Amino acid sequence: MPRRIAAIIRHGDYFQLQDTPSAWQPYPLNSEGEQHAQDAVLPIMEFMSTQKLDIHPFCHSSQLLRAWQTAEIICSNLSQQLSLKQALQLKSFDALAERSVGSVANLDSEEIRRIAGLDPRYPELPEDWKSNSNFRLPFQGAESLMEAGVRVAEHINESIREMANKISQDNLMLFVGHGAAFRHAAHHMGVLEFNQIAKLSMYHGSPVFLELHENGRWEHIAGTWKVRTIKTEYKD
Repeated sequence: MPRRIAAIIRHGDYFQLQDTPSAWQPYPLNSEGEQHAQDAVLPIMEFMSTQKLDIHPFCHSSQLLRAWQTAEIICSNLSQQLSLKQALQLKSFDALAERSVGSVANLDSEEIRRIAGLDPRYPELPEDWKSNSNFRLPFQGAESLMEAGVRVAEHINESIREMANKISQDNLMLFVGHGAAFRHAAHHMGVLEFNQIAKLSMYHGSPVFLELHENGRWEHIAGTWKVRTIKTEYKD
C-alpha cells in the first residue's frame, strides 16, 4: 500500500481581537501571516523530495478566512514551484474550524464572564476556561477543545482513508487549520499524550507531518511542535 501522510499546518498570524478567544474570528491574515504562509512552502517541498512523495491534488482548509488565505497562498506557490500541470485545488470544510465558543463568539473574555454571571443557570466560569481541554462554555453552540479535536481528527482520518483508494504512489495531503484543534486532534489520533497538549503549540505556517500506517496507527514523522513556556499566552 502506498504511504499516506498528512501535513497539518496552522494558519499564519492574523488581525486578532485583543483578549478575545480566537475561535471563529473572521479577520484576515496580516502581512506577517502572509509571510508565514509563504514560508510553509519550502519545508513541504523539502519533505516531499526526501520522502519521494506525490502531492494530493486537493488541499483541505478550515472555512475561517485566516486558514483559507494561508492555504490559498501555499497552494498557489506549491503549484508554481512544483510545476504542476494542474494547480492544487483548495477545498474548505467546517469540520476543520477551531473550537466553537457558541453564541458568545467574538466577545472578549471579560464580557463572556459577565454574561455567564447574568444567567442563573450557569455556574461561575473556571479561571482556565479558555485552555481547559474538557471545559465547554455553557452557551448554545459551544464545544470543548476535546470535542473540536474529535471533529478535526475524524475529518483527517476519513480524508486520508478515502485517498488510499485513489492513489498508486506515496502521497501527501495538506490540511490547513488551527493550532488548538490540531493538537487535540493529534491526541485523539494517538500522536500526542493528553499531558502533552497543554505543553505544546504549533508555529504559524510550519507543517507537522503525520503518517497513517497500514495497521491504523498514526505516527509523527517530521516537523516541529512549538514548546510552550510558562508565560506563553493561550491564543489558539
